Amino acid sequence: MNLLFVANRFPYPPHRGDKLKIYNLARQLSKKHNLYLLTFIQDKKDYKYVHELEKYFKKVEVIYLPFLRSAFNCMTGVFSSLPFQLNYFRSDKFEKLLNEFISDHDIDAIHTQHLRMSQYTSEIKNIPTILDLPDAYSLYWKRRSKLCCSSFQKKLEMLEHKKILEYERVIKKFDMTLVCSNEDKEILENDHDYDSINILPNGIDTSTFKSERHDYSINDRIIFTGNMDYFPNSDAVVYFSNEIFPEVLKKFPDVKFYIVGQKPPSKVLNLQSENIIVTGFVDSIADEYKSSSIAVSPVRVGAGTLNKVLEPMAMGLPVVSSPIGFEGIGAVHGEEILLATNKNEFVDSIVNLLSNQNYRQYIGENGKNLVTQKFSWEKVSDKLENYFYEVCGNEKYTYRNSLQKVG
Repeated sequence: MNLLFVANRFPYPPHRGDKLKIYNLARQLSKKHNLYLLTFIQDKKDYKYVHELEKYFKKVEVIYLPFLRSAFNCMTGVFSSLPFQLNYFRSDKFEKLLNEFISDHDIDAIHTQHLRMSQYTSEIKNIPTILDLPDAYSLYWKRRSKLCCSSFQKKLEMLEHKKILEYERVIKKFDMTLVCSNEDKEILENDHDYDSINILPNGIDTSTFKSERHDYSINDRIIFTGNMDYFPNSDAVVYFSNEIFPEVLKKFPDVKFYIVGQKPPSKVLNLQSENIIVTGFVDSIADEYKSSSIAVSPVRVGAGTLNKVLEPMAMGLPVVSSPIGFEGIGAVHGEEILLATNKNEFVDSIVNLLSNQNYRQYIGENGKNLVTQKFSWEKVSDKLENYFYEVCGNEKYTYRNSLQKVG
């Protein structure tokens, strides 16, 4: 098949999040299909990476959208019904590029990444369309608004939640909508009375995140990973450092908490102490997992399947997670992962793991088996491929025909 990907972020370097998903899906699907990419570049330095994506996409087209342009879009759209998240990525140039590209190419199906990009593809009628959401975005903003400190910010984020909830109905215009977890699926189905929603979880590069056997004798290092300029991540580490970690230190005064991820804001940098280490960007997150005892995900905002949960599990590292991140993986609490719904449960779970090497090994190895069997990018891309066949019609687009097109 000829598949067009419409992405909100330039998917290289594939460090985290949106970039990671598109890049790895393309690596797998390009083995059987012709792929095309239309996306934004917000930093001109990224132009040098276009050739890296051309290894998997037959053609890559980009529109430069600088931050100041996006900020202007948001300011001028403040009184519109369109959410700020969509105004941020509004571009007449991109819309023109997309229309011309579709006219000039024989595209069998379109993959739209994120609700933000649905504004460009929701009205396309002559080509099957899939909307791929990282989560139920309205749920993300609902949870985020509850954590605001100032009344002004709270009002702004409640307004954004209301706008997104209203706009989210756009999912009904797509042939299929994908989300990462059953929780997101149920929220969208209930809120919008829509049943063409399927699950496409995040995946793991099992060639990178692998371990023959984790060193379970390590019991003095707790790790959290993620882009630190992303609100759910910075909120999570501040919450953990202020509310949970001090209680752990009472039992294990030598344990250290490593906050690993690029672009830490001042509120994260200010957490640094003798026992809290903020690394910033690291060359190998896998190496950080290898030297850790436990991974934690005390995320309070968002939904979906979180890489910060799947990656350490894939390496045999025991994980303690809040419900956000736990819900999307189908794991059993106390067998493959530990679920902590509040501060006390986090403290108890961490202390129990640090106290018992055999317990760390039991949870770690069970978690590794689960993730490697269900969440490799090969398996996730196969799932997406089947969704493409479904929206296109199996009788027309068979596996053999797709191979003939590539050939």
